[in-house]
Amino acid sequence: MLVAYILLAVALAGTLSSWTFLVLAVAGAAKFHRDAKTQRRQAQSIPDASLPAVSLLKPVHGAESRLRENIESFFRLDYPMYEIIFAADLEDNAGLAVVREICTRYPHVPTHIVITGQPPWPNPPAYAFFRMAEHAENEILVTSDSDVFVAPSYLRDVVPPMLDPKNGMLTCVYRGKNAGGFWSGVHAIGMSVEMTAGVVTANLLEGMKFGLGPTIVVRRDALDKIGGFAVIADYFANDFVIGNLIEKNDYNIVLSRHIIDHVVSPLTFRRVWQHEARWAKSTRWSRPWGHLFSGLIYAMPYGILGFAAALLLGQLWFGIALLALAFANRIIESWVIGWGITRDQAARSLWRYPLRDLLGFFVWCASYIGGPRTIWRNVPYDLTSDGRIALRDGQPQGQAPK
Repeated sequence: MLVAYILLAVALAGTLSSWTFLVLAVAGAAKFHRDAKTQRRQAQSIPDASLPAVSLLKPVHGAESRLRENIESFFRLDYPMYEIIFAADLEDNAGLAVVREICTRYPHVPTHIVITGQPPWPNPPAYAFFRMAEHAENEILVTSDSDVFVAPSYLRDVVPPMLDPKNGMLTCVYRGKNAGGFWSGVHAIGMSVEMTAGVVTANLLEGMKFGLGPTIVVRRDALDKIGGFAVIADYFANDFVIGNLIEKNDYNIVLSRHIIDHVVSPLTFRRVWQHEARWAKSTRWSRPWGHLFSGLIYAMPYGILGFAAALLLGQLWFGIALLALAFANRIIESWVIGWGITRDQAARSLWRYPLRDLLGFFVWCASYIGGPRTIWRNVPYDLTSDGRIALRDGQPQGQAPK
């Protein structure tokens, strides 16, 4: 009986913490919408002649799902002047054939392809950005992943805030775009809701102090002040680190109103689990206290625990009430964040995000199993307490993913 009371106490504490987080996320969503209105007015007030030329830096990583559509979206931007620089480690990278074919159909867009060779850094994407930046002609650099799709208004939305020299960096939230498969959809809804809820809450409480990989816009002067892309050479979460360093150098980081489609390739449960567990473990080692307390934002595990504990105590209806509270919590968050901000149609489902919430909690638990070793595209690494990665002894350097 004592165990049941302890479990019920844990469930009640988790229910309270998850509802506290939901209130903060809703307030963060309201701030996001207010800021979006301000950004929209600012963008509309700037004439084309005042918009600076920008350089888009885009590494390619093989024949990914919907690569053609994703790449082509960057050639259809409604913006006066921009160039696109692509990078691949080897000339025979399958993604380059798609890139070259698209380049020939849009000759009015200046492009350049950089073959980097095998990256000498533990973080290959950071090396690709470093090499592309050497060829970039403009002072505003827009980095983006190859698995994202953007609307024609992309640059008109993300560039205007960078005209203020106090703003050193801008980043965007994103919705998961499922390219097919049940577990890919569960993974995608986590991007649209769980990730976005955390971002808008952080922005509410302390402002943006990090970046999000699918898009980072940086002023070259801010980048140079922190030492360029070389400073993130051996960090796993390079998007987090670059934003953190820029913010510490007295620049503002802007959360853009532009929502990006982050395409999720068809994945099995095993692939989803490996991907999320790898990121969760890296967060555990780089930001241990923040990762520890993130276990309190989930709702469904505490609802289920409360139901089981109440059942043991003969309080069936109390248990049903706790379970219903958890379910309602996740539905509200899915609608307010996943539909209200990212406009993800899947977020309107009544079952998808509660299931995702359970998966996220189990991934969080799994991040505390084992030591600092991880696998990143079949290459073994060791994680360090400050978020750096190192190739395990005896392992050759090879291409790693975003």
